[in-house]
Amino acid sequence: MNRSGKTFVLVKCALLAALAVALNFVKFAPWPNGGSITAAAMAPIVLAGLMFGYKWGLLTGFTYSLLQMLLDGISAPPVETVFWYALVVLLDYVVAFTVLGLAGVIAKPFSNPVKGAVVGTLTVTAVRYLCHFASGILIWGVYAPEGTPVWLYSLLYNGSYMIPEMIITTIVVSLIVNAIPKRSFVC
Repeated sequence: MNRSGKTFVLVKCALLAALAVALNFVKFAPWPNGGSITAAAMAPIVLAGLMFGYKWGLLTGFTYSLLQMLLDGISAPPVETVFWYALVVLLDYVVAFTVLGLAGVIAKPFSNPVKGAVVGTLTVTAVRYLCHFASGILIWGVYAPEGTPVWLYSLLYNGSYMIPEMIITTIVVSLIVNAIPKRSFVC
């Protein structure tokens, strides 16, 4: 069996996307307007980027974003036009989850794989946070309590679930990277 062929990698990435979906169903705290703390649902996508490179990581993240929309549904945004709805789909799903596959690019310069994985994971999850932060300002700001600046509302609302998610994902990824052989990673 060819363990480095495209079909074999595709199957592994599909399994990682499926694992991310399964982990996403384990929610510790779902938020009313979207977002939740999960059982490290982002970790498999990050691992795809670390193990197979950015192309496979991006493909896995993009696939997961589509599965996330299909299975979880899209929270009904307070918008009236197709443009703003498309912006919600892009910021809160497609870009936010696809970017997780870039962890390997960020980890590559580090000689210590665990350190690289930690920096890569923190970076890509922070970019996901920024996507939700931007969406919160542009679209979801109508839910900000009166007198609260929209940027502060978005920062706090999205940070309340993204910061714990970032921490959980980083811990899980670092433990996995530390436990498996270095040759398993392209970075």
